[in-house]
Amino acid sequence: MARRLVYPLYQFGNPQTRVFRTNYFLTMVRPGIALPEDTVQFRIPMEMTRLELKDYLENIYHIPVTAVRTRIQHGSQKQRDHRNRPIKKPDYKVAYVQLGAGQTFQFPDLFPEKPQTAEPGSLEDIQKKFMEDEAQRQKEDPKRSGVPRWFGL
Repeated sequence: MARRLVYPLYQFGNPQTRVFRTNYFLTMVRPGIALPEDTVQFRIPMEMTRLELKDYLENIYHIPVTAVRTRIQHGSQKQRDHRNRPIKKPDYKVAYVQLGAGQTFQFPDLFPEKPQTAEPGSLEDIQKKFMEDEAQRQKEDPKRSGVPRWFGL
């Protein structure tokens, strides 16, 4: 988890407490496809292993972990620069963490959609009626059989 530093086993006097921080940053991401409720997706550094991820989550966040699956997502090469050379996005590692028994996780809905109710006579109601009238007016005439309106007889 952290770099292996060698410290003396004993120090005279009153030594300061040492705080060990990890060298890794995890990013929890919303998956593109639906996953089971007990599975969470992370983007992790390429150097981090499954065991280190499991220890990280269990020891720092006290999350029971049943299994960890990882894969490497290759960066795309679709973009090109001004010299028409391909620009490669960096690769990253994706980890799927299966939580312990009885643990579930769902992303919160931060921006719920509000139902659109327009009051009669409001600006939104007038705009909606105008757009419906325009759509009706621009609808093709079935008698003209596909001949445009500007081509009049």
